[in-house]
Amino acid sequence: MKFKDYESEGVVIIELSGKVMGGDQKTRFHGRIHEYINQNLKNFVIDMNGVERMNSVGVGMLTSALTTVSRAGGRLVLANITNIKSLLTMTHLIAVFPHYDSREAALASYSTPAMR
Repeated sequence: MKFKDYESEGVVIIELSGKVMGGDQKTRFHGRIHEYINQNLKNFVIDMNGVERMNSVGVGMLTSALTTVSRAGGRLVLANITNIKSLLTMTHLIAVFPHYDSREAALASYSTPAMR
């Protein structure tokens, strides 16, 4: 797994790519989430467009991130879940994660007053 992250207009965008199977990058991913929260940046879009595959460790990584962000008073949404939609459906997490067909739609969800 690889990821790159940056902030845009108060929303943190994290682009995941490759095989999301855990490992050292999982620890780095969680560290970055905590760094942003400590900077009072609590709204996240996880862009899954480059994800080839994901296993249960990867699902756990996303679930843990969602919990961390929620407990900090923030919001985490997924974008471009096409490659992992069946996995999220099978695990019933499709109903847990707010998700959008595109990064643009995910970012637009933060401009709705009720979501800020």
